[in-house]
Amino acid sequence: MNRPIRLAFVYKKSYNYFQPGHFDRTSADFFLKAFERNKELDVTYHPCESNFDVEKLSGKCDVILLPMNRSDGAPNKLENVKKVGIPVISRTGDPHSAEKYGDVEFIEKNKIDLVFSSHPDSYIYKFYPKRVNHKTVIYGLEKNLYENIIPFKERNKNKILCTGAIGKTSVKSRIGNAILNPKRSGWYFYKLRTLSTKLSYVDYSGIKDGKYPNDDYVTYLTRYRATIAASTFYPTLKYWENAAAGCLTFMEITNKNDGYFIGFENEKSAIFINERNYQEKFQEFLSDPDNPKWEEIANAGRKFAMDELNNDKAVQKIVEYVKELVR
Repeated sequence: MNRPIRLAFVYKKSYNYFQPGHFDRTSADFFLKAFERNKELDVTYHPCESNFDVEKLSGKCDVILLPMNRSDGAPNKLENVKKVGIPVISRTGDPHSAEKYGDVEFIEKNKIDLVFSSHPDSYIYKFYPKRVNHKTVIYGLEKNLYENIIPFKERNKNKILCTGAIGKTSVKSRIGNAILNPKRSGWYFYKLRTLSTKLSYVDYSGIKDGKYPNDDYVTYLTRYRATIAASTFYPTLKYWENAAAGCLTFMEITNKNDGYFIGFENEKSAIFINERNYQEKFQEFLSDPDNPKWEEIANAGRKFAMDELNNDKAVQKIVEYVKELVR
């Protein structure tokens, strides 16, 4: 193809994550900014109310992009999509909610040729049939937000920062969730993160009214030398966000969450932790926080995240997959 790929981005006007006042700008930055920057794409935008008739794109685009394989962000139905024959790609929602929201049915109804997410295949195919074409694309890191950060030596060295959702540790709560909310609770998804917040030397504050205490998220991160990124079943955006902020990042990387695929290296660009060793690893840092090796690891993690795990790299990866669909 001797011209840019014509990509039609079709989405619902009402999609919560695209609203100007929404605190989480990850989806908006990725879909509404990063794709536009790619020189191999000619992007057009098609907000809609409910359904979207693909016939209006016939002869005008090479591929359709959806923000989600669910009707909160995408049209309820792509009318005439099979008739027109334009390939369709989409990001996925959380795969563990696929049955609840009818994700596979949505894929088949709207003839979605490829779905992508930051999840490893090992997690996706626990909930999706093998006939669904999934590609792992690590996205969400908007580089310009991390350009100006507080120097490592000027940060808090006596505490480790932990952010994000956590569970309740009481026996009563855990039993109740196991019965009423099985495999859906904060304790289930974020056990190690939750345990970490109980330590006296770990600072933890959740989001209130869409904000972290007194700061945007990046600034909040850069007030600390060390941070925790822990998720039981799959790595999350925090892993590469925390590293990009120049933090020594303690990452839960295990066979269970299959986090090795991201590319960080233990003791070189991150510190890997698990439920057996996390307190020992934290104490190694806190007992000698001025050891230059911590800053070296933090700098290596930042460089890797900024160079390899940014939104522009993610879009380029998607472009290569699109080329295979439209050639």
